[in-house]
Amino acid sequence: MTGKKKPLAEEQLVRDYLSHNPDFFQQNPDIFEAINITHDSGKAISLVERQVSLIREHNKELSNQIEQILSTAKENAELMEKTNRLVLNLIKANDLNSLVKALNVSLKSDFSTEFFSLTLIDNGEISCKTAANLVSKSDAEAHIGALVAAKKAICGVRPDKEVALMFGQQAENIGSVIALPLKTTNTFGVLALGHSDSEFYSEEIGTVFIDYIGDLLKELIPKHIKSKY
Repeated sequence: MTGKKKPLAEEQLVRDYLSHNPDFFQQNPDIFEAINITHDSGKAISLVERQVSLIREHNKELSNQIEQILSTAKENAELMEKTNRLVLNLIKANDLNSLVKALNVSLKSDFSTEFFSLTLIDNGEISCKTAANLVSKSDAEAHIGALVAAKKAICGVRPDKEVALMFGQQAENIGSVIALPLKTTNTFGVLALGHSDSEFYSEEIGTVFIDYIGDLLKELIPKHIKSKY
């Protein structure tokens, strides 16, 4: 008995409140839009009901758009924070080894990069300790000549010899690559990101991010090595 009386008591509270606050729905239009008020017009839908239905659909679309905008804004803010952190860590690096490690950590932890490679062309002039992949100019020309000669980032499935030179033992796990030649006067290296999915780094993928990192590295790397490119 108690369970049946409680809803009636609550209903009476609502009725009493609305009776004493006749402007409630004017002050809270969102609640008015959420309730169903039918008009006794038989099977036909009244004009008022149709208008209210259209308004609700429009408001729902607007709400979805606002949620999408807020979600995109949040994603952009997070991306900006990660990018700023990457830039600061690269600038703060005291030497080439620290720079390469900072880049590796940031790409993997903040940007979920599966495989990373920084290949530098060295003819015995790089004397500092580094975690970068050092190769001679002749090996670079023989194995990654197309990447060295490229004028922009190259994406997609790359020849085995290229992947092997840049990624070493990880090469067999890599399906696709995005690679950017690093050059000032001459090309002095190649920045490459790899993924196990052969379609991940397709030709349609944007290159803004790796171009941005490349611009940073072109400024910072020559400052940490003896040879000035």
